[in-house]
Amino acid sequence: MSVRKLKPITPGQRFRVVNGYDAITTDKPEKSLLAPKKRTGGRNNQGKMTMRYKGGGHKKRYRIIDFKRDKQGIPATVASIEYDPNRTAFIALLNYQDGEKRYVIAQNGLQVGQNIVSGEKVAPEIGNAMPLSDIPLGTIISCIELRPGQGAVMARSAGSFAQLMARDGKFATVKLPSGEVRMILVNCMATIGAVSNSDHQLLVGGKAGRSRWLGRRPRTRPVVMNPVDHPMGGGEGRSSGGHPRSRKGLPAKGYRTRSKTKASNKYIVERRKK
Repeated sequence: MSVRKLKPITPGQRFRVVNGYDAITTDKPEKSLLAPKKRTGGRNNQGKMTMRYKGGGHKKRYRIIDFKRDKQGIPATVASIEYDPNRTAFIALLNYQDGEKRYVIAQNGLQVGQNIVSGEKVAPEIGNAMPLSDIPLGTIISCIELRPGQGAVMARSAGSFAQLMARDGKFATVKLPSGEVRMILVNCMATIGAVSNSDHQLLVGGKAGRSRWLGRRPRTRPVVMNPVDHPMGGGEGRSSGGHPRSRKGLPAKGYRTRSKTKASNKYIVERRKK
């Protein structure tokens, strides 16, 4: 993993920091695992804009990722580590012994030619997926299920990882990337190791155009709007907007929006750090 700082031969490259892509082994995706990806531009099925600041961007095709890792007991060889435009992490192409091919989220340190497997009673090695009941305590894990058979929903982005802290009965205690400590059923699957591309947080776009390539349109600050458009708008000159709040008037920056009666509250041992 490495990043490169470009020579400032143009204004846009002066502050640009790009990924070295050392871990990437091919630039051609597996055709059988591609699907079309239609852009919405933030519009719903009636053409009404429901999400602002979205639009444009480079054309993409979706890579079908195996988040469930339900092909158990069948070893697979890592054929390549690839870039995925739909996520921050890199993905790995697996060739299973029965001939099937699947994409999975690549873990840090996963190498081409390495054999990985998912299922119960497998070795706790990088890339292997197994139930929380079989993973040794203290292990760094990622791509964690929240309900058995649901597929990975937590710790999936570049460089993120969780840690298995304890087990008690049918629940395991896991420390999540946000700092939250939470109980999860021990028959939920997780993958050994941290997610790849940990240098993603060091990247610098360098120019506004790169945000447009990624499909992000310019965002208007609430303070410069008119009172009719936002609670923080209005005022003479450069007056700041009073109490920070959302467009609908809900307080932001510290205001707790989580319901006190939410059913999953009983599974949270320790709230995330502020």
